[in-house]
Amino acid sequence: MPERFDWRSPRAAEELMRLSQEQFASEFLRRNPAYREDYHNTQHGITFGTLSYQDGMRALARRWGLSFRAHTG
Repeated sequence: MPERFDWRSPRAAEELMRLSQEQFASEFLRRNPAYREDYHNTQHGITFGTLSYQDGMRALARRWGLSFRAHTG
């Protein structure tokens, strides 16, 4: 079993200091229960066709003050 990561450790703090602002914000939101629920609900709506991908992600971004880079895949 892999070692459990302790986000309170000095090692974790060092790793967080290396992140860009965008990466740090992403890590912060990823741990926020309200954001996780909102993201899950948005994805659920997209999957089941009650939201288009574009409308769902635009509304999620607006609620959380986010801006997403254009996908150039």
